[in-house]
Amino acid sequence: MVKNNGGTAVRTDLRLFGSTKVLVLAALLIALSIVLGKSLAFNIGNSIRISLENLPILMAAVFFGPFIGAAVAVSADIIGCIMAGYAINPIITLGGACIGLIAGFLAQHLLREDTKLFPGLLGCIMPAHIVGSMLIKSVGLYIYYHKPVEVLLLRIPIYIGTGLIETYIICLLLSSKAFAAELQKVRKK
Repeated sequence: MVKNNGGTAVRTDLRLFGSTKVLVLAALLIALSIVLGKSLAFNIGNSIRISLENLPILMAAVFFGPFIGAAVAVSADIIGCIMAGYAINPIITLGGACIGLIAGFLAQHLLREDTKLFPGLLGCIMPAHIVGSMLIKSVGLYIYYHKPVEVLLLRIPIYIGTGLIETYIICLLLSSKAFAAELQKVRKK
């Protein structure tokens, strides 16, 4: 299980910024987020997009901590917008950063050896989606693009569903002893 306890958590997370292995994996997660969010998304009309673009952000947050999770989110949003020709919406970028920060901070405190993995991950991922996706990003869509509130309310069941899928995928990865062992090697500088 991936976790840090106490005051060493912030130092460990910041130390990971200097790791070449973590940098390479973060870059791969950024690329994966862009592909999942821009190329493999399901668009319903002009207002609703269903994607797993937050899965790599959540993976970075759970695996490497809140700061790397937030950095992956901000980088993926800015690079993805530039590549797709979208205007950068700072409120949506902030929402992505909050997803990484919240999931990472909660993972440090909720994922313990004695905690069941799926409920622990769900306790990290769903609050991150509530704050980042359902609230902050919806405000950004409302302010910048004047999306109707009725349409924005559809984001709630969408992110409940995608949050469950993302939790299940991350749970499968962390349940694999081989994956967990390799992840621990990467986390050790």
